[in-house]
Amino acid sequence: MSYYGGKELAAAFRTVRKNTIQVAQDIPEDKYNFKPAPESRTVAQALAHIACGTNFAHYIHGERVDSLAKLNFPEMMQKAAADEAKLRTKSEILAALQTNGEKFAAFLESLPESVLQERVAMPPGADPASKTRFEMLLSPKEHEMHHRGQLMVIQRIVGVVPHLTRQRQEQMARANARNGQQATPAAR
Repeated sequence: MSYYGGKELAAAFRTVRKNTIQVAQDIPEDKYNFKPAPESRTVAQALAHIACGTNFAHYIHGERVDSLAKLNFPEMMQKAAADEAKLRTKSEILAALQTNGEKFAAFLESLPESVLQERVAMPPGADPASKTRFEMLLSPKEHEMHHRGQLMVIQRIVGVVPHLTRQRQEQMARANARNGQQATPAAR
């Protein structure tokens, strides 16, 4: 018996996506074209990338692909880039984050342990040679958290205090007030 299955994967993913949506809402639309370095994505491009980032995993595991060697990666990457390019405005990006996120979470929730235990062959020469679907389905959440971390740094650059920092500051202020202490700035 597993202690972490489809329902837990879905719940964890929903938490991550909820926080990503909050970041997307907090960044003003006039900053969506901000690019922290010449060769990096803009805020809008990063958020569109996140919004479409679950499509690959949903396809592989929804179709029960048993070997990544069977996939045409260049074609899949072109399709992903085209999907991301369709999302141009803040409202389109927010809608895609919500819709695609819930679609993927519902998919995760539906997966029985028997499917999560299936092994998928990696491309020739990869180490390890195969992974369980469970291992692979952790990746979309990790990928999103990676990019959300980048976006939280960008928030600081454009003058927005990330919501998780604001929440921690509010908790510290309440705790200090209860203890009769003066509020001190929270670590950033």
